[in-house]
This record gives sequence, structure tokens and C-alpha cells, in this order.
Amino acid sequence: MKIRQSVWTADEGWTERRSDRGFGSADWVLVFGARYALARPDRLAEIRAQHPEALLSGCSTAGEIVDTEVREESLIVTAVDFADTRLAATECIATEALSTFALARRLAEGLDPDGLVHVFVLSNGLRVNGSELVSGLANHLPEHVVVTGGLAGDGDRFEETLVLGQAGVRDDLVVAIGLYGRSLEVGTGSLGGWDAFGPKRRVTRAKANVLYELDGKPALELYKRYLGEHAQGLPATGLLFPLSLVGAGSERAVVRTILGVDERDGSMTFAGDVPEGSTVRLMKANFDRLIDGAAGAARCAGEGLDASGSELAILISCVGRRLVLDQRVEEEIEAVRDVLGDGPAICGFYSYGELSPFASGARCELHNQTMTITILRER
Repeated sequence: MKIRQSVWTADEGWTERRSDRGFGSADWVLVFGARYALARPDRLAEIRAQHPEALLSGCSTAGEIVDTEVREESLIVTAVDFADTRLAATECIATEALSTFALARRLAEGLDPDGLVHVFVLSNGLRVNGSELVSGLANHLPEHVVVTGGLAGDGDRFEETLVLGQAGVRDDLVVAIGLYGRSLEVGTGSLGGWDAFGPKRRVTRAKANVLYELDGKPALELYKRYLGEHAQGLPATGLLFPLSLVGAGSERAVVRTILGVDERDGSMTFAGDVPEGSTVRLMKANFDRLIDGAAGAARCAGEGLDASGSELAILISCVGRRLVLDQRVEEEIEAVRDVLGDGPAICGFYSYGELSPFASGARCELHNQTMTITILRER
């Protein structure tokens, strides 16, 4: 596997950041960038001209990652020249008439299962239920197939997210890239680093990813009470105070982030399901633990692999982590680099939801407020 990376900004144009010796022609090109930049036909035409035979995929972000830098208002292009790995792509448009679970089934059925090793998914960040997306893929893909990916972002605006597929850029698209071949090795990891506080509360009324009541009381009212002055900035300020959720009969907590609020019925919409009977607690940031969590995710991703020999690391972290870490945000990327070493190319983005197993070999889940890492290497 050989990698070539370049960065575009309005001030500097295109700048090459990495070009491995022996790079031939790209098989796969990942494009992560600011919404306005990704929507520009001239930028995409330049990328296609540079890599005419490649499969292009990407999305808008809440911040772009290249090497140990976190950027904004840029395009990060990572071109991958595989030695033996084969690619296939399938995509689907999210509509109100099609459930996210059914959409995921179509994606899974669009990929030939023979020889399939890994599926990388990029989804619209505002029109899908991330939990149903993960569940639908898991139910219709072979059990051994690893799924990772993320929900597109739009800074802290929550206005519109874009996904790049074979037909171009759309605001209602979900794409799945299938990676095939015996030589491909995949490692995954996902960790948070937030601290829970306040009492545990039970979800007493919810429908899919819309939460109405906690302990029989309006959920939004309770949430605002905890946020105090921060409540005026919802839903964006909700990124600073996610929920830790433990499902009924489960011991493992996942994190859920608010995507929107409805003042009329006192509800909150999350990136993934909030099942009735679940237990939730509010969470707040612990700077050092967030950075340690990123390093831990890298260690998990490298388990079973020689991490220092990995060739590509795709990092998908949450917009909430970026807002909290602020000027320290690059520290979590540097922590990943410290674990993985100087070898692998690093790319990625800040998202509205992360798709990854907790560790290599586990089942994929939807996460919020986590650092997720996908390591790819060819033997």
C-alpha cells in the first residue's frame, strides 16, 4: 500500500503533504473537507483529474485531520494505491419513505460478500439514525466483516452535511466502500474519556433516537436545568454535555450526542437510539482523559497487528471533543501518532457520529464523543 496526501486551502491552493516512493495510481481517494469546499465542482474536478481511475468517497466535516494537524476550511485528500486489495462501492439516498435500517440493508446487499473483509461507511450526519444504520449493516453483512466509518459534519452549525459518492456530492447520501482480499489487515479501536456526573436517570419515554421523558419528566426540561446558562446555545452546547447510556441488560455504556431539540414537546433528538428502559447520566469533559482516550483507541486498534507497521490510519473523532479540547485539540492526534509511530499516514475528520467496534474483533456500534481509529495494512 502506497499513500499520497495533499491539502487544499483558499489561501494556498494545493500543497502535497506526503508521497510514498513507488506510488503508482490511486485505487481509493478519501476526501474530507469543509462543506463549502467539498461542494465546489472545480475542486472535485481537480481531484478526479489527478486520480482518474480511483474510487472517490468523502464527506463534509467539523474539522479535518491530516498527520498530526487539525484544520478547518480545507480539503484533505488521501490517495491509496493498494497492492492486492480490491474495492467496490454501493450507495443509497436517505428519504423519509425509507427507514435507516432498510437503507443499511440495501447497502449491505449491494456488496458481494465473497472475499469481503472490511466496510467503510460515510453517511449524511443529520438525516439518518446512526444506531439503525449500524444494526442494519450488522444484520445483513457476514459476521466476520468489520464495519467502521462516520457521520458527516458541518462544524457546530448543524445545518447541512454532504457526502461524496460516485455520482458527486449530495446532502442525503450514504456510501459504503467494500474492501476485499486476503492480504488486507484491519485494526479498530474506540475510546472516550468523559466523566459522568449527576444522578442516574431512566428513559421512560422515547421513540428510536428521540428522547421525551426521563424518570417520567420532560427530558429537555431536566437537561436544561443541568446546563444552566449553556442551555441558551442548544443544540450546539449539548456537544459539551453528552449522555452516557447503558441499555437494559447491558453493562457497557455508549455515549449519545444531541443533534436537535424540540421546544414544543420538550424532546431531544440524538445521533443514535435512546431505548426506553435504558439508564443515562450526564457527562462532562476531562481534558487529560480525553487525550488518554485517543491514545487508548490507538493501542486497541493495534492489538493483533504490528501497529508500527500499519500503513494507513483513519481517525474519526467527535465534534464535541473538538469544541471541548479547543486549542488543545491536536494533542489527541499527537497522542495517536505517539502510539502508532511515524510510519502510517494519518487522515480523518471530526464527525457527528462514529461507527466502530470498541476494539478489534467486536461488533460495530454507533458512538458519540469518542476517538475511533481504523488501521489498514497489507501483508
